[in-house]
Amino acid sequence: MSIQTHTLSNGFRIVTEHMPGLQSASVGIWITAGARNETLAQNGIAHFLEHMAFKGTKTRSALDIAEEIENVGGYINAYTSRETTAYYARVLAGDVPLAVDVIGDILVNPVFDPREIEIERGVILQEIGQALDTPDDVIFDWLQEEAYPDQALGRTILGPSERIKAFSRDNLKDFVGQYYGPENMILSAAGGIDHDALVKQAETLFSAMPRGNAPKETPALFAGGERRVVKDLEQAHVALGFEGPTYRDDAIFTAQIYASALGGGMSSRLFQEIREKRGLCYTIFASAGAHADTGMMTIYAGTSGEQVGELAEITLAEMARAADDMSDAEVDRARAQMKAGMLMGLESPSNRAERLARMTQIWGRVPDLDEVVNKIDAVTRQSVRDFGAEMATSAKTAAALYGPVDGAPELGALLQKRAA
Repeated sequence: MSIQTHTLSNGFRIVTEHMPGLQSASVGIWITAGARNETLAQNGIAHFLEHMAFKGTKTRSALDIAEEIENVGGYINAYTSRETTAYYARVLAGDVPLAVDVIGDILVNPVFDPREIEIERGVILQEIGQALDTPDDVIFDWLQEEAYPDQALGRTILGPSERIKAFSRDNLKDFVGQYYGPENMILSAAGGIDHDALVKQAETLFSAMPRGNAPKETPALFAGGERRVVKDLEQAHVALGFEGPTYRDDAIFTAQIYASALGGGMSSRLFQEIREKRGLCYTIFASAGAHADTGMMTIYAGTSGEQVGELAEITLAEMARAADDMSDAEVDRARAQMKAGMLMGLESPSNRAERLARMTQIWGRVPDLDEVVNKIDAVTRQSVRDFGAEMATSAKTAAALYGPVDGAPELGALLQKRAA
C-alpha cells in the first residue's frame, strides 16, 4: 500500500492511497458527526444538512454543483450515519482538483437559501414517509431505539416529521458551527491520486477554517427492551439485537465471524435450518455492527404471523446449539468470507477511500491489511463458541416486531427460555 497522511495546523487531516494503473479516483470529506451528536431537539438535522450541501454555495448554484461534476463524467453524493457524515465524488484522475474544489465549496461556503430549505424539507418528509412504509427498514430504527432508549444513538437518522418541519436556517448554521470544524474532518482519496498536490490544495481551501467547539459524546448504554407494532401486513417482521463489542475491541472480529456462521449466507445455520429445512421464511440473516463505544449483533427474519413464534424459538435454539458445537469448518468458511469480502471490496477506489477515512476516525491511523487479516485469522473456534454462549445466554437483548405479531411470544418469555 502507498498510504500517505498529512495534518494541517488546524487539525484538518488528509489521507490518500495511490492505486497504480487506475485512471479514476474517489475523493471525499468524512466528518466525525452524525445522528448521535444531535440533541433531542436536533434529531434529524445532520441528515438535513447532508441534503442541503448540494443546494448551493456563495459561488455555485445547485445546478452548477451537479453540472460541474457531471460535465466531466463523474458523480457526487453524500450519506449520514449515526457517527459520520460523508460527502464524496468519483471522477477521472485529472478531475480530482475539481471534485475537491466542489466538495470544499459546499462545506466551507454553504448559503442555506431559505427557498431551498423549504424544498428540501419537503423532500425529507417524503423520505421519512417512504421509510415508514417499508417494514424491513423501519423495524431496524425501532430495534435501535429499544436497544438505546432515550439516547441520541437510539434515535432515527432521518428524525421525526415534527422536527423536520421546525428546523430553521439558524438551526442548520448552529450545527455546522458546532461539528463541522477542521479537527472533525478527514479528506480521503484513493485511486489515481497525487498526494502532494492534494495536500497543497487542501492548504488553500481549508487551512483558514477555525477549530470547532463540539461537545463530547454521551457514552452509549445498551438497555434492551421490546417494541411490538401490530399491523395488517402480509409478513411478520422480527428483529433481535444482542449487545456486542465496539469497533475498537478486537472481539468485533469474533462477533462478525460468529454472525456470518450463524446467519451470514446460504450455508449459515439459520438459513439452512429455518429457511431450507423448515420453510419458515424467505429472508433471514445475522450481522454484527459496532459503534465507538458499543455494538450490536442483529438477527432479522420475515415470516407469517402464524409461524413467528416457532421461528423465534428455533432461532434461539440454534444460537444455543452453535455455542456448543460450532465446527472448525464453519469458522473457517466464515473467516474466508470475511477476508474475501474485505479484499474484494478494496479493489474499488470508493471502498478504499471509505476505509482510509473510517480507520483514521477510529484509530487515528490506517492499519496495514496484513494486520487486519492476522486479527481475523487469530479468531478460533473456541472464541467463537464462547462469544456464541454469551449471545445465547446472557447478552442484553432488544426486539422489534411489526405486522401480524400479536401472537408472537413476549421477549421476556423468550429470555426465560434462553436462561433455562
